[in-house]
Amino acid sequence: MDPINILAQGKVKRFFRAKRKLIHSHIVSHITQRAAGKEPSFLENDDYLHMIGLLKEISGKYELTVLSFCLMPNHIHLLLKTGEKNLDQAMRDLFSRYAVWFNRKYERKGHLFGGPYRQAVCLDDAYLLAVSIYIHLNPVRAKLEENPLKYRWSSAGLFCRQDAPAAFIKPDFILKLLANDPAESKKRYSEILNKGVELEIGHVLEQEDAIETFRSELIKFFPKLFSRANQKKPVDAISGIELLSIEDLEKETEAIKNAGSSRRPDTMKAKRFLIEQLIARGYKRSEIAQKLEVSLKTVFNISKSNQKE
Repeated sequence: MDPINILAQGKVKRFFRAKRKLIHSHIVSHITQRAAGKEPSFLENDDYLHMIGLLKEISGKYELTVLSFCLMPNHIHLLLKTGEKNLDQAMRDLFSRYAVWFNRKYERKGHLFGGPYRQAVCLDDAYLLAVSIYIHLNPVRAKLEENPLKYRWSSAGLFCRQDAPAAFIKPDFILKLLANDPAESKKRYSEILNKGVELEIGHVLEQEDAIETFRSELIKFFPKLFSRANQKKPVDAISGIELLSIEDLEKETEAIKNAGSSRRPDTMKAKRFLIEQLIARGYKRSEIAQKLEVSLKTVFNISKSNQKE
């Protein structure tokens, strides 16, 4: 199938941007930020508390809905829904204010964070559910805790504990994907989270498709729950270049490899589209050449021809 047709049919899960961000209202974004080098961005409990306080303040100031979060010693995960077209301003405010506070507290100079934040816009509800589970499993993946509910600096407890207090975090947006009854939805979320502990989890800051792979594994164990999540469709669709799912991406990669050196217009169009998808996903051109089994020069030429159109 022509990948252009796949895009038109909406068979997409997310849209990744490391540099140029999508600044739209009413979209859900998975935001990641990491410390510069190997330095930690949180040293004491007070540091985590200060960041949470800033997150609460800025979410109100910029009309952001915080769906879930996890603060790790050297990186941060936020799942946010925007109310206005101001995500870039909000994140700049959040991270710059924390960096100034941190540097002043510890009498240090220089950049605290390793470059701009990264954004993956969630366009698929099953992907959205998998992202939240992934975020809450970060302390387990890093071997900081065996039970994600014991980690203090995440929103996991709000998703699983029946007696969880009200907070500025709004887990219901995700929990309603699983059941209409709040108690039942938390029970089902806990079941998925517990299964996730048993699975191998990649690192999204190093593997662009880590969550998509994780999502595929979770679906094997909870097909009905993830099917229900996709039927609820609370995530607003937006225009722009959208990423294929990992399943469709692999299918189209095999199709392009099988097409060989064909110069037919439809084949070239498919190649350009696939290269664009891989670049947006974070692949280097040398990696794309290896993946498609073509020369690096071919990848550059196809990319260049795409820019001229």
